[in-house]
Amino acid sequence: MPGSLRHNFEHQLAELQDDILRMGSYVVQMLSLSMQALLKQDNELANRVIAMDDIADSMDLQIEQNCMRLLALQQPMSRDLRVIGTAMKIITDLERIGDFAVDIAKTARRLSVDPFFKPMEDLSRMSASVEWMVRAAIHAYVDRDMDLVAQVVARDDEVDECYDRIFTVLLERMEEDRWMIRQATWLIHVARFLERVGDHTVNVVERVYYMETGELKQLARSHQAEQQEAHRLQDSPVDPPPTEPNGSSSNGRHP
Repeated sequence: MPGSLRHNFEHQLAELQDDILRMGSYVVQMLSLSMQALLKQDNELANRVIAMDDIADSMDLQIEQNCMRLLALQQPMSRDLRVIGTAMKIITDLERIGDFAVDIAKTARRLSVDPFFKPMEDLSRMSASVEWMVRAAIHAYVDRDMDLVAQVVARDDEVDECYDRIFTVLLERMEEDRWMIRQATWLIHVARFLERVGDHTVNVVERVYYMETGELKQLARSHQAEQQEAHRLQDSPVDPPPTEPNGSSSNGRHP
């Protein structure tokens, strides 16, 4: 690629990274506000988060169009191609994180009337962790920072453990007092939404790892477990359908 064209291409890549940084910051803001709406039982703030989703979707579409334009006009090769492909994957995960923020905001509206039966410190800490993960993952992409990739993966394990604790505590409360079932069930949903945000953030750093190394690799323990389970199911033999004494299949069909 000639020097002037290369300089222009690098400028466009820098703009692409800036766009992704803005989108990442925006969905983190959505996530933070949705948790504030939940903890403060603030319907107005919850509605604001829900309205913000249209802007996140617009960002997603605009960045995707910019990526497609770069692919068509510049025809990048090797690492440049991985940078653009990674960007397209990242915005998909960021858009889903925005959707989970909306889910939390909608849950906040459902829980805005009755006082909480327990303090929300565990959910607050879990939310702070996943917000940090998203910010760190985006900076790992922009700065090509493999140390941040490792830190995000390690934090995901902590988020998974936090989810397990919250689930266990809330389940015990439901077993003790049936009047807590409705509120506890929705709070479990919130914890699950946050846990899924962590999973999507791990997707982002796994793509950053691929961008830098050229190797697609499951980095988080949870992703490795899912991959092992998928391989186990693929390798499991499939039993043939039982046959009738005359040799025909028992599924009701006849030759």
